Amino acid sequence: MPEVIETTVFRLDELSDAAKDQARAWYREGGFDEDWHDAVYEDFQRIAEILGIRFKTRTVRLYGGGSRQQPCIFFSGFWSQGDGASFECQYAYRKSAPAEIRSYAPQDRILHGIADALQAVQRRNFYQLRAEASHRGHYYHEYCMAISVSRDSPTWQGMTDDAEEIVIEALRDLSRWLYRQLEREYEYLTSDEAVDEAIAANGYTFTADGKRFG
Repeated sequence: MPEVIETTVFRLDELSDAAKDQARAWYREGGFDEDWHDAVYEDFQRIAEILGIRFKTRTVRLYGGGSRQQPCIFFSGFWSQGDGASFECQYAYRKSAPAEIRSYAPQDRILHGIADALQAVQRRNFYQLRAEASHRGHYYHEYCMAISVSRDSPTWQGMTDDAEEIVIEALRDLSRWLYRQLEREYEYLTSDEAVDEAIAANGYTFTADGKRFG
């Protein structure tokens, strides 16, 4: 004979503190949106555009078939020594980058410094510097970026002595900046406050010990 089994379920705010912790742990492990970083990536792509950076792309297969091109931006985090962020790109001078970055991110002195450093070294090289960054190795941090710098001079004039080092360090500083933004976003989205809000918004219910029901 079939049996009817009744189970009492609870909203998050109806659980004990220990059960709430269990419910939050479930959300962080299984209910967390895998595309949580999209907003950070969108912001980063706009910043890169201002600075004169064009990302390389890779083909990504879609669940329903077909494919799309995705910028070559990578990260791993946030618990291991080798964690970080990196990207593959081409860089060339872009006029008014320092002014535009201050308009876009008026409080971010790190971005201001990166834009100023690139502007100054470009000026000393008649705005002819170019760079390319490619990924190498099995990790994703700033030192996994193989960066080459050249000067596109019609008279074959060489770079100033400091040019290569400054451009490479600016691109690596930008990857460090990206990693910090990703880490802050992740810490916020996995905070108790944000997790509680997401659980409530989705109407999830739990058993008395905090296990997801359904």
